[in-house]
Order: sequence, then C-alpha cells, then structure tokens
Amino acid sequence: MRSKETVAEYLRRWFTKRVDLKRSTRKGYNDHIERVFIPSLGHIKMVDLRTRPIQRMFEQIWADNELHAQNQLAADQALVAERAAHQAWRESTARPRPPALRQRWNEAKQELRTARAKPRHITGPGTQLKMRNTLSAALNDAAVEKLVTRNWTEDVVLPKYVKPKPLIWTDERVEAWRTTGTKPGKVMVWTPEQTGEFLDAVAEHRLYPMFHLMTFRGLRRGEAAGLPWSETNLNIGSVHISEQLVSSAYEVWEDTPKSEMGERTIALDSQTNDLLKLWRQRQKTECEEWEEENVKYHTTGMVFTWEDGRAYHPEYLSQTFERLVKKIGLPPIRLHDLRHCAATLCLAAGVHMKSIQKLLGHASYALTADTYTSVLPQFEHAQAEAPLLIVPRKRKQTNQAEPESKEHAGSRTGSQDEGAGAAA
Repeated sequence: MRSKETVAEYLRRWFTKRVDLKRSTRKGYNDHIERVFIPSLGHIKMVDLRTRPIQRMFEQIWADNELHAQNQLAADQALVAERAAHQAWRESTARPRPPALRQRWNEAKQELRTARAKPRHITGPGTQLKMRNTLSAALNDAAVEKLVTRNWTEDVVLPKYVKPKPLIWTDERVEAWRTTGTKPGKVMVWTPEQTGEFLDAVAEHRLYPMFHLMTFRGLRRGEAAGLPWSETNLNIGSVHISEQLVSSAYEVWEDTPKSEMGERTIALDSQTNDLLKLWRQRQKTECEEWEEENVKYHTTGMVFTWEDGRAYHPEYLSQTFERLVKKIGLPPIRLHDLRHCAATLCLAAGVHMKSIQKLLGHASYALTADTYTSVLPQFEHAQAEAPLLIVPRKRKQTNQAEPESKEHAGSRTGSQDEGAGAAA
C-alpha cells in the first residue's frame, strides 16, 4: 500500500528522532524544515516527491535574494538621506531652527524605518548548500524506509560555493580599504606588525589575556568563553579544550567542541601562561572584594569572567573586539579571525601543518592545508627564493646586465664601423 505521508509529516518525524545532533545543528535543521522546506514542499506526498519541486524551491530563494538585495540598497540610500537631513537640522544656525528642516528629518526617519522593515536577508551559496545537505540527509533515511525511490536532491543545481580563504592585510589592501571602505575578502588576517599593534594597544584592557590566548593559541570564541579553570594547568602550561559556550540570539549554552578533533590539549606559550597566572590572581582578588561587601559573587569556575564572576556572553566578546579594532584604526577582522592569525603565524614560524591541525582541532589535515594556502607575504617570498639557493651556478646572476666598460664599448663600435666600410 502506498504511503500517504506528506513531506511535512515525514520531515517533522525525521527531525524528532535526530537526537544525535548537536544543539546548534538541531536549531539549524529545524529552521530549514519549518521556514523553507515545509512551506515549499510540505503538501507533497513523499511518494510523489521529485527533483523538480526541490529545484523550484531554490529558484524561489534566488528570486527572493534579488528582491532583498534591492531592499538593502534602498535601505542604505534611506540611511544616507536620513543622516543628511539630521546633519542639516543640527548645523542650522537659525534660532529657532526652521520647522521645515525638522519636518524633513522626521520624514527621512520614517522612510528609513519603512525601508528597513522590508526583508533584506540574503541566503548565500553556503547556506543554500547547508539546506540541500539537510534535505539530503532526510531523504537518505526516507530511501531506507522505502518512502522514496532515490535521493531527489542529487540532481539539484545550486550556485557554486567557494569557501572563503584567509587573506592577509597587505599594505596595498589596507590602502584600498581606506579609500573604498570595502574588505577584499570575508576572512582577513593581520600581519605580525598589525597583530603586535593591536596587542600593544589593548594591553591594559580587561580582556587582554583572552585576546593574547586566542591570537597565539588559536582558540575559538566559544572555547575561550567556556574555558574552565579545572581544565587549565598553569604549572605545566596547558589548557584542555573539552567544552565551549555557544550562543544563538540571546540564548547561551554549553556544548562540546565543533568537531571530533575539537577536544584537545594545547600547550601554552610562556607569555600567555604568565598572563593567565596574573589573571587568576586578579580574579581571586575581585572575588574577595565582592564578598567583603556582602555582594553575591557568581562562582562559575570560568577563566574569563566579569568582575562578579559571571561568564561572558560570546557575542559581547565579538562586539567588544570590533569596537577596539575600530578605535585603534586597524583594518577590520572578526574575533574569530584571531584563530586564523594564530595559524598563519605558526606557519610562517616554521611550525608543521600537522601540528597546526592539532592546535586548531581541525577534523582533517586536508582542511587545514586547504584553508591556509594563503600565508604571510614575507613567507611567500622566502619560499620563492628557496629553489634558487639549491641550484649551483658558476656565474653570479644579477637583475640586470652590468654596464660595459668604455674600452669594450669603443672596440665594439670600431668593429662595427669597419664592417660597415667593407660592406660599402
């Protein structure tokens, strides 16, 4: 007997049994199912499902993207107009200010609110690929149950997704960014000089020990936020990464590291180890001060906390980092990109790629090697020069020919004259 189960009924049943998924993954799956799959495919019976309706679902996403891009452009233009109207009102020297200027500013604010109320979210190629993978996983199980004859996502065509690779903030890229305000890539990495400038500038900031740890040891944001003292051994200088704080909107929860290789023990460099010793003493002092004032101190056991012991929200750490980078005037990177800085610095210092894989907790060597094919410019130059050094040459090579001596030049000119005379 043919099953009458619809796509909506099956997807919800399939999702319910996927208790093996990490919490963050479950949230992503649920969003795909309820927001995208069921509105487009939910009414279809599983036995009638084919590739075409799935393809149409993604085609609708592409059409929505075009509309949302237009909405974003309109919102950007409305923001420029609102700021101009506000500036005109503020700079008016007339007292009282002309009511027309205030009215124009109010109109511009309303136009901005209207523009921002329209959908502007772009579902990029990476997210579309995740959506197809979610549906593919569900249809693989459906095929096992004989609900479908095959996985109908296999023939779906999507825009090509190229995973962004880290790019170095070279002088040329920094100059272009300062001129246009546009980042050359999604994932950017500071040079050693820029990294040093940042660390020097934030040396007195409360979060400096955490920034130092992430810069040189490559912890993820959630791994640093969720690092407990119980997994930190400052006698031998190491931290064991076994959990992280994950956030979605305002919700925060503890979870295991991102991949199977994510649980790892990391050796600390001497400076970071000393900083954490000082930080631990500071934290103990703050605890004593709060208790002396009969104010509750939150004993979370976390390494990096507020003065009252509360753990940091991961998103707050990112926002603080962004503000500091902007204040210092450095080219922008994300807090997560400090992890890429750590990997690139290790690579330039001669650390083997396999060791970098272990440091970062990547699931595979290929992932690490593929991600960090872009390295520091000075390291690339050293690699370019290396082959020259192993090839023996009798004659010294120069960038350009040495200038001829006057005697040799004159001799060559005389020979040419004699040849010309003989020819005549």
